[in-house]
Amino acid sequence: MEEILLSFSRSTGIFAFMHSPWGWPIAESIHFLGLSLLIGTVGLFDLRLLGLGQGISYQYLHRLVPFGVLGYSLNVITGTMFLSSAPDQYLYNPAFQTKMLLMAIAGINMLLFYSFANRQVQTTQADVSVTLSAKTVALVSLCCWCGVIIGGRLITYFRPPYHWCFWC
Repeated sequence: MEEILLSFSRSTGIFAFMHSPWGWPIAESIHFLGLSLLIGTVGLFDLRLLGLGQGISYQYLHRLVPFGVLGYSLNVITGTMFLSSAPDQYLYNPAFQTKMLLMAIAGINMLLFYSFANRQVQTTQADVSVTLSAKTVALVSLCCWCGVIIGGRLITYFRPPYHWCFWC
């Protein structure tokens, strides 16, 4: 897997960019900007579903979701740049693995929201509380994204040696 990622990185120019003096700082800055857009919109929407900001329309807040999608897209692009430029620093890293697991749970949670709760939320008046299932989805989302942030930050502290990864 390491060789596949490195080959991809080298063939696309990502490796050269990331190993230039400004490559990593630029990618980190864009990654943080994406994270801010993502959490700023998804987190705000989740908190509204949990009952904060009563009186703020769910429909109007939902209009911010495209900004969260933009932020997520920036993070996927820059995250791919990080991973493919130094795969040995990520693949065996329990913080990175946990971050990926939480992102997968957040994705499944989002699919559940749009499959079962979104229609009800979109028709709920701003002064009315949403259902328990919508609140549960919001709580899971908020916990997952907070865990993703923490996991991302901890990646630096769990660099090889590879004994950090107990299941690798």
